[in-house]
Amino acid sequence: MSRSDNRDKFLSLIAATGQTSITIKEIVTICDANGMKIPQWFTKEEENRLGRGLYKVPNTIVAPASTAQVNLTAQVLKMPVQSPAPTTMQKITNLVTDMEQMNLVPAQYPNYVPFGNYEDLNRIIGSNKFYPVFITGQSGNGKTMSVEQVCAKLKRKFVCISMTPETDESDLLGNYVLMNGEMVWRDGPVTVAARQGAVLCIDEIDYGAQNLSCLQRVLEGKPFLLKKKNEVVVPAAGFTIIATANTKGKGSDDGRFMYTNVLNEAFLERFPITFEQGWAPNTVEKKIVKKELSSEGRTDDAFADNLVTWADAIRKTFEDGGCDEVISTRRLVHIAKAYGIFGDRLKAIQYCLNRFDEDTKASFLDLYTKVDASVSMANTVPEVTATAPSFKGDEVPF
Repeated sequence: MSRSDNRDKFLSLIAATGQTSITIKEIVTICDANGMKIPQWFTKEEENRLGRGLYKVPNTIVAPASTAQVNLTAQVLKMPVQSPAPTTMQKITNLVTDMEQMNLVPAQYPNYVPFGNYEDLNRIIGSNKFYPVFITGQSGNGKTMSVEQVCAKLKRKFVCISMTPETDESDLLGNYVLMNGEMVWRDGPVTVAARQGAVLCIDEIDYGAQNLSCLQRVLEGKPFLLKKKNEVVVPAAGFTIIATANTKGKGSDDGRFMYTNVLNEAFLERFPITFEQGWAPNTVEKKIVKKELSSEGRTDDAFADNLVTWADAIRKTFEDGGCDEVISTRRLVHIAKAYGIFGDRLKAIQYCLNRFDEDTKASFLDLYTKVDASVSMANTVPEVTATAPSFKGDEVPF
């Protein structure tokens, strides 16, 4: 058979899978099954490369949630035994999903300002080593965004999954689904991240229940078993796990973070280090708010300074037990965006405080009028006029 015929045959074989992308393992499987050599002319061609070990299938058009039209014969990895185990063969059909085809490198957020353990995360993720990290801290203080933005800076693939009490092993690792009358396998986000050497961020991990034990082997950085299909997944270089949580896996005693769970001690022990993420320093938070205001077309440095001073006073009062709520960095960003729409300082603050109970909302609004002399409670929307402020005169905590 001529070289041209070999090329045509190989392209026909990979096109027959019905996939838009193909891994090097699948290429090896196809070549072995058809007595062909690995086509280096194909794997070395830059325009065919989609990523590490992943290639584009030319001249195929497949919907994002399509299935392979032919079965690939693959060798099953041998588990360690006393004597050599025979190599067995199986037929597999995998669902091709959006996650496996899209660019997983996140975009850089222009308003992001690094702080806290950003440089430590940069060193860990940049090392390309498997090194799980647990990040704990108040809601809305930039835990998940810091991981995402490090990946954006380093051009690393980033997969983020948010936990719920209902999240189970199938949601995480993968499961069989019915597609066009046929049962096919769909990798879960953990498996996709491991295969692609991505940074896996498990957001709000303390919302997960005890079924998180399925991740214990994954958290060791070793090959892990997909029990439902008897496949051993060997994580690609660069794969690691970062978990974020509002607690340290011990539950929430004050009820502020309802439905968080007490995580298994053996599970928590698999995280070598824990970062305690605090609020951004005032100087950093002012930069964040100023950037957000500027991007909304409302450059107002005085407003940004007042907002951060106000939020800092509330946080100190909260820490001293004087109030039950805090103003997060995320809520300051919400206020900046609301100001961009309404062009009114107090209205923007008021609308963003409406999620709190009446007394808290009234006291927070009253405190802001003490910080910013340019606004008055008389300018609030009528139905939310403050009636019982908690902060009075010389009690303002700054």
